[in-house]
Amino acid sequence: MTSPSGGSDHGGSAAEPHHPVCARCGTPADGPQPTTWTCAMENGVRRFFCDTCSRENLRAIEGRLDSSWW
Repeated sequence: MTSPSGGSDHGGSAAEPHHPVCARCGTPADGPQPTTWTCAMENGVRRFFCDTCSRENLRAIEGRLDSSWW
């Protein structure tokens, strides 16, 4: 029998949730899934952007430009 992916056979507690960091300015998130942040997939990588960076670059985000073009 195998464990589910990310699981452990040792019965320990689950890993602590990952707190995202803004890919543009480096601001850390307050929680594991910030509801007011923007999440984008760029070249197969999930990137998070804080409220401020999202607002400042809204047109580029809506135009689906990669963040390297902002």
